[in-house]
Amino acid sequence: MARSILHMLTPLKHMSPFDVNMAIDAGFETIVTYTDVTLPDVVSLTQDSIFSRAPEDGVRTGLFIGGKNAEDALDMVDRAKKAFVPPFANHIFADPAGSFTTGAAMVAQVARALRQRHGTDLKGKRIVIFGGAGVVAYVAAVIGALEGAKTVLVGHDGEERVSKIAFTMKWRFGIEVGAVDGTAPEDRRRAIADADVILSAGPAGIPILSAEDLESAPKLLVASDVNAVPPAGIAGIDVNAVDVPLPTGKGIGIGALAVGNVKYQTQCRLFRRMLQADQPLCLDFRDAYELAVEVTG
Repeated sequence: MARSILHMLTPLKHMSPFDVNMAIDAGFETIVTYTDVTLPDVVSLTQDSIFSRAPEDGVRTGLFIGGKNAEDALDMVDRAKKAFVPPFANHIFADPAGSFTTGAAMVAQVARALRQRHGTDLKGKRIVIFGGAGVVAYVAAVIGALEGAKTVLVGHDGEERVSKIAFTMKWRFGIEVGAVDGTAPEDRRRAIADADVILSAGPAGIPILSAEDLESAPKLLVASDVNAVPPAGIAGIDVNAVDVPLPTGKGIGIGALAVGNVKYQTQCRLFRRMLQADQPLCLDFRDAYELAVEVTG
């Protein structure tokens, strides 16, 4: 059997050591990293990787797409797929800044909590997402919308930037995602007034919603915060929280480590899926969510 090789591409200065470690621990025998990769570079790198091995060894060769931008990563995936020349093809797995697996894990944990604690699901739920311009928020919003939820991005610096992001989601995935201003405390309270679910994917160590703010969300069922650096993004949600009652109302909270545990297992299993497959795979956050749901039970 041919050795397993993973080519790890990023448009950034460095490839994430986290992703390198994950790939090695999952079982890849040879890891090669490529930095400062541009979109046009993807074609030549992809074709070098496929034509240097026999077609049957494509399943022993993978391309990993990193970076920090969801749209850029998805564009790189599309460019790599178009560079394949059948029967020459490799695996592709995109997870920029770990956001595809983190966002998938976050929504999967929320779906589990809704089902187990409230006897319901994501369909029709209003999911309000803070840190709306970030990659984790992007993934959570798309997954939620694809699952039938009414997702809303909250912009810390106004509505304009998140509105543009929501428009690109509609263009790429055919979904409707809302966008609102979250600049001032009163804006944030207005944003969560009808929320069934609140997700916090803002910068680490930045408090976003206080206990007093949560009183403005009487319908709240579940809130989750991926911020592992104190203070918490959402009041009352410790990093270790798993379905912990929130300071007000009937809502429960899910902390960063509960999400992180599912994210870790999901990313590891996706790498292993590449190693075990007998046909080339193309994996993104949709595959991550399907697997994260299995992990959460």
